[in-house]
Amino acid sequence: MNDPAVVERLLTTPARWAVVGLSTNTARAAHGVAAYLQGLGHTIVPVHPRAETVHGEPGYRRLEDVPGKIDVVDVFVNSSRAGAVIDDAVRVGATAVWLQLAVRDPKAEQRARAAGLDLVTDTCPRIEGPRHGL
Repeated sequence: MNDPAVVERLLTTPARWAVVGLSTNTARAAHGVAAYLQGLGHTIVPVHPRAETVHGEPGYRRLEDVPGKIDVVDVFVNSSRAGAVIDDAVRVGATAVWLQLAVRDPKAEQRARAAGLDLVTDTCPRIEGPRHGL
């Protein structure tokens, strides 16, 4: 169960969001969600093996390649890869992980909580934003 206060804080506090799985493919949900996050005042960082520039922001192949602080890691990869992304988020010092719809790894989610990260699972900022009046 997601804590509504955490969801609201993550959406309303300007932050740097690494969007893992974000590419220039406009048909993918990550593309629209990243634009939505920018509209809320967040900085987005595309993370994808092709390291493409998306929405005017340079991309990086891996979370470890991103310079500077990452606040939230938004995970748009399938569940079989989510655990590795969560572990990377812990390693780079992110403060939160947001797992998109149907992206789950209960063991990795527990590792994130144990490391003190805020965690939102199985939902999307574009769904939660309007629920919180954004």
